[in-house]
Amino acid sequence: MGEPAIKLGTKRSSNFIDKVKDLLPEGGNLDLCLTCGACASGCPATGIGGMDARKFLRMAALGMDEEIQQTPWVWHCTMCQRCIYVCPMQINIPQLVFYARQSWPRDQRPKGILGSCDMALRNDTCSAMGATEEDFEFVVEDVLEEYREAQPEFKDMEAPVNKQGAYYFLNQNSREPVTEPDEMVPLWKILHLVGADWTYGTKGWAAENYCMFMADDEAWKHIVEVKAKAVEDLGCKVWLNTE
Repeated sequence: MGEPAIKLGTKRSSNFIDKVKDLLPEGGNLDLCLTCGACASGCPATGIGGMDARKFLRMAALGMDEEIQQTPWVWHCTMCQRCIYVCPMQINIPQLVFYARQSWPRDQRPKGILGSCDMALRNDTCSAMGATEEDFEFVVEDVLEEYREAQPEFKDMEAPVNKQGAYYFLNQNSREPVTEPDEMVPLWKILHLVGADWTYGTKGWAAENYCMFMADDEAWKHIVEVKAKAVEDLGCKVWLNTE
């Protein structure tokens, strides 16, 4: 017999197939993905770079590790988990995206996310904008004074910082005190009107965590530990993260 006209390639070796199976119910049966497209239809990143959640999952299931590790689509995923919510099989695609992000060399990850993560690691405010403890406290006091004077109905409004024993510990996205300080006030007003016992902390006040989005486990863990310690040190009962 002559040589066959078509030669089938050998099965690809894949690190992602096992990860996919761990995310699937019922012992990792890949047939449980119905390819119904519900994940793609609910995904805000669908179509970016020609990729969507369904296609990404199938690439992983087919052992296309190289393509997965090179597609920038994983950085457009917002990790919002809409795909899990609408999936009839509850497949955790964001976890798979997280694994893919971890496969990128750290210095090749998106500069904006990388820079924000590294900035947050520089001090105990955890601010991706680099705001210091002194900067934050000054802005809060300055804005509070301004609104007390401009709006007499809120002359007794408080925006406490480092209030020991407060019930709620409030986090704030660090972009607001740095670039849009007035955006902090509506929440203060709500807390004032309902009589909430709350406080900011000079440490751990920044709500964002870019290290999580960068899939840097150690940095992510450090940021969370700093914030948790700030809550515990002030003796607060509930941690309110506005993110």
